[in-house]
Amino acid sequence: MYEVEITCGSVRAKAVITLDENPNTARAIINVLPINSRAMLWGDEVYFPVPVAVGVENAREKVKIGELAYWPEEPSLCIFFGKTPISPSINDVRAYSPVNVIGYLKTDPEEFKKVRSGDIVVVKLLSSSR
Repeated sequence: MYEVEITCGSVRAKAVITLDENPNTARAIINVLPINSRAMLWGDEVYFPVPVAVGVENAREKVKIGELAYWPEEPSLCIFFGKTPISPSINDVRAYSPVNVIGYLKTDPEEFKKVRSGDIVVVKLLSSSR
């Protein structure tokens, strides 16, 4: 388990990246930290390009609010904090296409409502417990 800090505009959040569901993807992301990028929004999802090229690994479209995922189709890290444009309801959140879930927010996902497209995103490793 790896604890990371995500700074995005005025938002400072803590998250956990685990090796549980998609270990190859999680390791690839951990290995390129820190990441500096720019936020993009799609409904209540923040996503941003990352310098990682990993294929589909136990990917799924249905996600939970607060999950972190890697989007192999357009190498990006995604943070789901509410409904996306294709989510049928707040209880049925959907990614644009299958994503590799790698972790979850420890901070309230609602904080990400403050993020604006173009905000600078920094993801850095705080600690690991292997």
